[in-house]
Amino acid sequence: MAVGVRNYLIEGLSGAGKTAVAEELERRGRHVVHGDRELAYHGDPDTGEPWTVPAGAHGPDAVSRRHRGWIWNVDRVRSLIADRSRPETFLCGGSRNHSRYIHLFDRVFVLDVDLDTLKRRVAGRTDDEFGARPAEWELLAGLHATKEDMPKGATIIDGARPVARVVDEILSLCAASKG
Repeated sequence: MAVGVRNYLIEGLSGAGKTAVAEELERRGRHVVHGDRELAYHGDPDTGEPWTVPAGAHGPDAVSRRHRGWIWNVDRVRSLIADRSRPETFLCGGSRNHSRYIHLFDRVFVLDVDLDTLKRRVAGRTDDEFGARPAEWELLAGLHATKEDMPKGATIIDGARPVARVVDEILSLCAASKG
């Protein structure tokens, strides 16, 4: 997998629209790395040491631990960014250890949605998708209120709009930052 000369991170809460944005970017011919599929695992955010998540652990403490431990492999992110064979790449997904690699990106975008939109999106998920269970929703609603997972200094994008408009805005901001 090769990554570009310009590298962009698209972050946000579960349900904010990262996957939809990634798919729209791909539809438009952009190079995308689905971080939640290709880079993520459960582990210690400080050391990167993998964790085993017990099956059936869905109570508030287990949900909080799983959320805190949703991380990306930092060495893999660094090697992707070091590869300069594409003009641009968008890494889309969320991780709790983004502070360890966020400085490597040319620009960071955070998709943010209002609470009603978040609730509607998460309500349509199956039990194996994060946010569908009551304890997961409570965590998401709390994170939405506090914004504590939001990367500092990122460009906030209204992810509640139609995905084509969201992607238009992101691409416009990327083009403007190249100058």
